[in-house]
Amino acid sequence: MDTYEPETIEKKWQEVWEAERAFYVSNPEPGAEPERKFYMLEMLPYPSGTLHMGHVLNYTLGDVLTHYRRRNGWSVLRPMGWDSFGLPAENAAIREGGHPREIVERNIAHIRTEMRRLGWVIDWDRETGAHEPEYYRWTQWLFLRFFEKGLAYRKESPVNWCPRDQTVVANEYVVDGKCERCGTPVVARMMEQWFFRITAYADQLLEDLELIDWPEKTKTIQRNWIGRSEGAEVLFRDEELDVDIPVFTTRPDTLFGATFFVLAPEHPLVGKLANDEVRAYVEKAGARSVQERQTKEKDGIFTGHHVVNPVNDERIPVWVADYVLMDYGTGAIMAVPAHDERDREFAERYELPIRPVIEEETAVLVDSGDFTGLPADEAIGQIVEWLREKGRGAPAISYRLRDWSMSRQRYWGCPIPIVHCEDDGPVPVPEDDLPLLLPEVDDYRPRGKPPLASNEEWINVPCPKCGKPARREADTMDTFVDSSWYFLRYCDPHNDQAPWDRRIADYWMPVDQYIGGIDHATGHLLYSRFFVKALNDFDLLGVREPFQRLFHQGWVRQGGSKMSKSKGNVIGPDELVDSYGADAVRTYILFMGPADQDMEWSEDGVEGVSRFLRRLWRLVNEVAEGAQETEEVTELRRFAHRTIARVTDDIDRRFQFNTPIAAVMELVNELGRSAEDPAARFAAETAVTLLQPYAPHISEELWSRLGHERLWEEPWPQADPTLLERDTFELVIQVNGRVRDRVEVSTDLSEEELVAQARASARVQEFLDGKEIRKEIVVPGKLVNLVVG
Repeated sequence: MDTYEPETIEKKWQEVWEAERAFYVSNPEPGAEPERKFYMLEMLPYPSGTLHMGHVLNYTLGDVLTHYRRRNGWSVLRPMGWDSFGLPAENAAIREGGHPREIVERNIAHIRTEMRRLGWVIDWDRETGAHEPEYYRWTQWLFLRFFEKGLAYRKESPVNWCPRDQTVVANEYVVDGKCERCGTPVVARMMEQWFFRITAYADQLLEDLELIDWPEKTKTIQRNWIGRSEGAEVLFRDEELDVDIPVFTTRPDTLFGATFFVLAPEHPLVGKLANDEVRAYVEKAGARSVQERQTKEKDGIFTGHHVVNPVNDERIPVWVADYVLMDYGTGAIMAVPAHDERDREFAERYELPIRPVIEEETAVLVDSGDFTGLPADEAIGQIVEWLREKGRGAPAISYRLRDWSMSRQRYWGCPIPIVHCEDDGPVPVPEDDLPLLLPEVDDYRPRGKPPLASNEEWINVPCPKCGKPARREADTMDTFVDSSWYFLRYCDPHNDQAPWDRRIADYWMPVDQYIGGIDHATGHLLYSRFFVKALNDFDLLGVREPFQRLFHQGWVRQGGSKMSKSKGNVIGPDELVDSYGADAVRTYILFMGPADQDMEWSEDGVEGVSRFLRRLWRLVNEVAEGAQETEEVTELRRFAHRTIARVTDDIDRRFQFNTPIAAVMELVNELGRSAEDPAARFAAETAVTLLQPYAPHISEELWSRLGHERLWEEPWPQADPTLLERDTFELVIQVNGRVRDRVEVSTDLSEEELVAQARASARVQEFLDGKEIRKEIVVPGKLVNLVVG
């Protein structure tokens, strides 16, 4: 028998699969119905470095599911591409001192080699990269569709600014007041920005969560982020400026308790109210991070203005304070310090009135004019109706969700196809001129303004509409624009007439199984849902949700922290594959624990899996050389069928990926103890075919040595129901919850007989030692637990 040499075997089968085009899939013929299609996809990688073990976990999960579905008769689409525009790639290039394009393409070449070496099932004909003109031509084309429909617009707005990355950060990627990418506290700035009007789809994004099979935790995160609130919009009048200032409140029952009025520093009205002191405060507030604004002692400044409370015509002072944000409601609040903790802190500091208007014990209104004495829940509707009749308010719905700020003041991104003309405003670049290519610049490093603005030849162009001098948009698109539609381009990646053929996209979409991190719940996953809904409304797509089923893998940790290129704590697969082979690395990453839970990386476990594969190699080769196939039903054959049922159920129904490996290991152990059993060949074949999704190279080789071929096309094994029934089972016997013995017993025994078997065990008798048995717990078919005093 020759020795197991992973490098040789893996190279051999990878060449066979490529020559056979084993895992490439054709698009459907016209008229084909998607009866047995399965679109398998994992979130595409940033090529800002090479792969680490977190990537290996993610993509090996998808690989197991792809093999399983293919062998169950499904036509499986599983493509790959690169999220190659944006901050991760540009920051990597800055660190390494090269051009982003050079760094990205070098990393892509390396990652592609790593992926091929790991033997992942990928249709490489569909490979795309966000930085390629063939791709971002259509990103620009889609932007123009959003612009035409009023879903892309430009305005001055308060934004989150990252001082380190020197760019705007979308709300969804500010975590605890810090930039999610680099950890720097963000500050608020007023800037002209491009936005996608995602708020137009807020209700649909909420309602359609019921239509998709996603983790409930993720749905809850999105619901909370969208933050739908029912209440009232109430108008407070500034008579001096002759304007009504709207406030959204969910508590109109507390209106009579409003004793002052607060504007966020970024509120557009602040400029009209500002004196030198107010301007100084606003500037100071703008330098504070969102986190600091929410946690520091409350402070603010009186503007000298007053507004009129619409329910009692009381004039109350207008303050500017940075504990109020533009992220919710209207950026203005009626302050009710008796019934709001933040307002109370502010009122106590500045000695402002505190007026209770709801009796705490009875929840009845007090000091509330004609509404005094009403229960608070009844008063809400009556007060809103009174306001509506007086023209001072109306029922309203507000959302925490804000429009998606999608332009960035960085170089490495998709150029925005807009020209700014003094006469015509923002004018689309003609479609015939797409792609608008990203030009070269002398210095692409962030300086606080868009690097593209430094290329005068590129930036200055005639207006496409009137021909007068104009300027191109210098900002680039957020990388999350690229990843909001990449799954559609995979369906039809070489189409040079459209981003996709709708017939083809409608065949494959939606993605049947998506895998990726829960950290994208309020970003990429929300943006993609918005994009698909809008594209459906544009009549470009036949579905309204991009990802039907979603699974979040856990984090692979190193030294207690999530393995991440940005943290510099990554372990890559290259050296491990050199030492142990791809099959051992693939199998171990899924054997470490439940795939949806975090796991601490340890190389020691790879060696253990490698020993198992070597043992499998030896046992199966011995069977292949000697054992003859028979149909005799033995306990080993029954064990093999139980293993088929267990592995199938774990992958398909339970979505567990570590326990199938354990089940195959148990079968291999049984085979080792029963090498002369008439069912030894069947057990060996079963172990090999069940392990194939995890360790495809050694499985193909052993399958061929067992006299078969093309395991990647072999139908998934089916358990014989008649062989799953057992005459005996292993009874676990516990004393006070601790295992003291295991005995093989008949499946026909009653509970009383099982207890008698447990009591009769010599090993158990040692722990009973004449003590009184206070309780007997029986789990039929599994265990008996004797509770003693």
